[in-house]
Amino acid sequence: MASMLDKFVLASRHILSVFFLGLMAALVLYAARFLLKLWAFATEILSMTDEDALLKMLYMLDSALVAALVATVAIASYHAMVRQLPAGTGGEAAAWVDDTAPGNLKLKLATSIVAISSIHLLTMLMKPSDYSDRDVWLALALHGSFLMGVLILGVLDWLESRAKK
Repeated sequence: MASMLDKFVLASRHILSVFFLGLMAALVLYAARFLLKLWAFATEILSMTDEDALLKMLYMLDSALVAALVATVAIASYHAMVRQLPAGTGGEAAAWVDDTAPGNLKLKLATSIVAISSIHLLTMLMKPSDYSDRDVWLALALHGSFLMGVLILGVLDWLESRAKK
């Protein structure tokens, strides 16, 4: 009985595939939206001010960071929890995934969130008249919270690596 339960519990990890497929589908839709933003940027670039062009580029950079974050989480989580990805030709195809330990993934995730938050904060500070003082202070507080979280995760990761030595 315990053996059958063990097999069932272990097999249930394949349910996670639905979530990872959903993330990949969302990534495809997000890429389509990015292409629309890129097209709009290309058609308007010559009539934009430098500040507006920079803001549009920051939005595109933000989109790229979000997309990379989604892909990293989906691929590394699938590899770690559902099924190991094949190495591919020469063994380099999935090599980076093997280096992404769960603790390291958390740190990468948190660092990406800080980078995304930084871009949003920068765009707010470039056009302060578009935001209330309250909104700017809330964004600063939220960004500070993200920074503290990354620092705490980094220290915990460092302490864990020292404890293993």
